Amino acid sequence: MQQTEACGAALAHQWIHELRQHPQKNDCIIVAMCGDLGVGKTAFVRGAVSVLAPQARVTSPTYTIVNEYAMEENGTLFHFDMYRIEQADDLDSIGFWDYLSQRGIAVIEWSEHVMPYLPKPDYMVNIKKKLDDDTFANENEREITVTIAGDQS
Repeated sequence: MQQTEACGAALAHQWIHELRQHPQKNDCIIVAMCGDLGVGKTAFVRGAVSVLAPQARVTSPTYTIVNEYAMEENGTLFHFDMYRIEQADDLDSIGFWDYLSQRGIAVIEWSEHVMPYLPKPDYMVNIKKKLDDDTFANENEREITVTIAGDQS
């Protein structure tokens, strides 16, 4: 999981740069994350938080739906778990739109559950177990794909 955390930390530096370049931005950078159960989504967020809010202790928001981490600058990182969210009304009931209207970063695990209702994400992060030569999943290696809005590569 160390490499997964390192990837999250590296992307956090990009987010800091983006927020600094747009001081007038008053809403969240939206990061949609996809990946199977246990693949390392929270580890990725832990890496990002280690850069953005180094004193914070990261836990999975499985039961709380959202965890908030006050960043050292530029607002708050909101870490969502949408595994149990099924419809737009569920987003309303957790105050999702209020979170997105604040300056900061919204990292959304299980974004595929709510993608039809989300604004276009600024970043898409897909984490999956890397397949070995025999197409078996390797429990210790991950393949992480990051797509930035407007980036067709």
